[in-house]
Amino acid sequence: MAYAINSDCISCGSCEAECPVSAITEGDSIYIIDAETCTDCGACADVCPVDACVAQ
Repeated sequence: MAYAINSDCISCGSCEAECPVSAITEGDSIYIIDAETCTDCGACADVCPVDACVAQ
């Protein structure tokens, strides 16, 4: 199970810097998590100020 970023994302970039496998990239309007690369560690969810990183 991978994490995903929902529409609550404010594009602050906190999650991208915390991802140990570089699965997070900046999208057009919000950040995006590559489900194939995500290891379900939850580091992104731990630092997201608006709780936009959610387990799928």
